[in-house]
Parts: sequence; structure tokens; C-alpha cells
Amino acid sequence: MAEIAPPPSPPKDLVRRLARIVGAGNVLSSDIDRFIYARDRAPFGTYRLREGKLPEGWPHVVVRPADAGEVASVLRLAAEMRIPVVPYGAGSGVLGGAASLGGEIVIDLKRLSGIIEIDPLDHTASVCAGMNGALFEAELRRNGFTCGHLPQSLAMSTVGGWVACRGAGQASSRYGKIEDMVLGLEVVLPDGRLLDIRPQARRSTGPDLAGIFIGSEGTLGVVVSATLRIWPAPAARRNFAVGFASLDGGLACLRSMMQAGLRPAVVRLYDAVESAARTQSLDAADRDLFLCLLSFEGPERLIEAEEAEAMETIARAGGRRIADEPFHDWEAVRYQSYSPQHQAAGRFMDTIEVTLPWHALPEGYHRLKAAAQRVAPGAHFGAHWSHVYPDGACQYMTLRLDPAPLAEGEALHRAVWDAVERECVGMGGAIAHHHGIGLLRGRWMELEHGSAGLDVIAALKRAIDPLGIMNPGKLGLPAVASTRSTKHG
Repeated sequence: MAEIAPPPSPPKDLVRRLARIVGAGNVLSSDIDRFIYARDRAPFGTYRLREGKLPEGWPHVVVRPADAGEVASVLRLAAEMRIPVVPYGAGSGVLGGAASLGGEIVIDLKRLSGIIEIDPLDHTASVCAGMNGALFEAELRRNGFTCGHLPQSLAMSTVGGWVACRGAGQASSRYGKIEDMVLGLEVVLPDGRLLDIRPQARRSTGPDLAGIFIGSEGTLGVVVSATLRIWPAPAARRNFAVGFASLDGGLACLRSMMQAGLRPAVVRLYDAVESAARTQSLDAADRDLFLCLLSFEGPERLIEAEEAEAMETIARAGGRRIADEPFHDWEAVRYQSYSPQHQAAGRFMDTIEVTLPWHALPEGYHRLKAAAQRVAPGAHFGAHWSHVYPDGACQYMTLRLDPAPLAEGEALHRAVWDAVERECVGMGGAIAHHHGIGLLRGRWMELEHGSAGLDVIAALKRAIDPLGIMNPGKLGLPAVASTRSTKHG
């Protein structure tokens, strides 16, 4: 691997002034600190690091504020000096949403941690944005609750990151997505003002202010705390595995369950490729089936009723219960990522998650797979459906391209993404389900929203952040200066 070129030195005046705000020990300006914070877990960044290239650019400096007041002071200084800012949670994003383009102040929010309040009567929790997701869930469990938001990145993500990228956890079919959980937010605006969106069960007071910031990826301000709905920790849970003779039957079954009002805590249907990898230990008669993992949780009598209804629906769809080992195998590693082992071997490994309406499934699966393999014949392509709703589902696809020179591999990686996203929109789907936009997906935002929709997003950006300093180049929005690279967006 070639050596990465050293960065320019950070402006001394900037470092001194930031130190007066957060303390010298919370201003990180060494080369190694800036290198660590220059990227997130976006695969395209990993491909470049393998070749000794920084994914995008070096930030000037990293700061670690302790509270909303310090965040506000940092943003006021950034506005005064016209320096862009990148809010940074735990860096678990996979699309470059927290990547530096060059010359930014990175605001590490992890010192803003801890639960502010648990309200056992209202079933709400107010939590600082920098709190680690696994620690948040563990603390709620100690108090008899669950947040219900359990992404694969639970242990390496923050609550503020969930809000910023509009995330969805593995139990979304029961508990909802992050936008269903957020009742209130505190956001520091680019000019340093604190916007307090007070938590309410519901309001009819004009446009949804919280909704403007959920999914904004730090382009409109810095989320410093959130008030979320929480639920009692489930009293009981039933886990089991099911097999279907056809993918059509499996998808039809999931649609029927959700439209009948069932709310599985886990539902994961796999295509033939992923089913084969997960059923190798089963009897021969079960290894040719399309695997589906299901879990129901809550009060005992409720899950008994849901399980009984689910089993009737499964039988009508031609499915049957099989050995539970695949569920246990998945549960043991549900918060682990498979990508690093393939990326370390030189492959171009990535995942693409989209949303498709039921009327486009299962045809959408075959069309998106064909689109990817027209561009990259012979590439590994597998898929599963793990977020399902009455009106559609998330199709989560895994792509692996063989090792190749960086320029060739990057071009092929980008071409596969382009083919899949365009085919998805052509079928009435959405280009992203829960990973967000970041840098990589920016080029398809107009395809997703139309020119009028993208104009509305850009108008919000100009109104709230007229200097354009907040997380430039993300969400398909322009970077602050033309000299900054936006080749992924």
C-alpha cells in the first residue's frame, strides 16, 4: 500500500480559538486524529485506503464539545471564519455522510452522552445525541424498557446518528422506524441558536419541524438530544424458522401477515443465494427452501395469538416450519458486519438497500438482480427482506465484485449502483430505505425527488444554512467551494 500524503497543518488561530471553547484536550489536530475522523465506514473509502489514498480530504481539526452550549459556540466560530463543519457520531455510516471533503471542523458528539430522563408514565426517554446505541438499550433494559431501534450497527452507532440518517432497526416491523419514535429534538442551528422541538404525542401546528431534521444528515444543524418513544421490555418471545418452496410464496406470506395487522419483531426472508448459505446444516429436504426467520415478542397471550395467525398464513402460502438453528445462528451474530473480511481480501463488497411496493415484488428482485449482473456478470448478488410493512418492503442486496485495480473496481462498483438505483426508481421504488444518502447516493436525489423536490430541499438548506457550512456535499447538495471534490455525490 502506498503511503498517504501528509495533510496541510491546521490553522493555528482556529486551534487556539476552539481550545478556548472546549478546552485544549478536546481539540484534536494531530495527523493520526484527523486521519481517523476523515471518513466513515463507506466501502468506497475502504477501497481507496487499501491503495494508500484518503477517501476524500483532510479535516482541519476535530473538536469534542461537552454540551449544547459548546456546540453552539463552535458553530458561531465556524460561521465567523466561514469554515465548514461535519457533525460526527460514531462513524458507522456506509455512504460517506460523515466524510470530510477537506478543511472542515469535525464535531465529535460522543461527549454528549447519557440518558437525560426516562418517563415511566409517558413511556419516553430523553437522551443525548452522542450516546452509544448499545449502551442506551442496555440502560433502558435495566429500567424495564426497550427503545425498539436495533440496527446491525447498534454497538457502533449513536442515537443522534440514527436521527441524522433516518435509520431503521431490525425490529422496525414491530416498533417502527426512527421517525416513528422521535417525539422531540434539540438542534443547534448553523448560527448557534438552539431549536427546542418540545416532545408531544402529536401536534397540529404547521409543518413537522422535527421531520425537517430527521434524515438531514447534519446538513441543517447539529442534533444534540432527542426524546423517543420507548416500550416495556418484552415479557416473552417466540423465535422460529420457516421454509417456502418459492420466493413468490414467501413474499406473499409476508405481505399477508403485515396487511392482517401482525407485527413480528423480526422478519427476514432470504433469496436462494442467502438461504443456501444459512441452511447448510439442515436436512436435505430443507436446504432447497427459501428461508424465513420470524420472531414475535410482547405479552404471552398476544404473541400466542400472533404466532397462531402467522402459522395459518404461512401454511396458506405453502410454507412450513423447519429447524430453528438458522434463527439461532443469525441471532448470535446479528450485530456483526460481514463486509470487512471481504474488503480486506481485496474485493469490492457493498450493500444496497431500497424500498419497493408490494406490487413491484418479486419482479423487482429479479429486475434489480439482472440490472446488477448485466453490468458485472458473475458478480455475487444476494438479497433479503428484513423491514416489511403493509404497503411494501425493504430489499437489502449484497454485492461482491472480484479484486481488481482501484480505478477499474471503483468504476464497476459505481456502474452497478447506478443500474440498480435507476431500475428501482423505474419500478416505483425508493433509492434508500435506511442507510441514507451521504456522498455516494447524491447523484440520484433528483431522480428520486424530481427537480421540484430537490429544489425544496435546496431551499431549506439556503434558508437554514445560508453560508453553506453544514456538512457540505451531502444529500446531493453542493459543496461549499468548487475546489472541493464531490465525485461521489
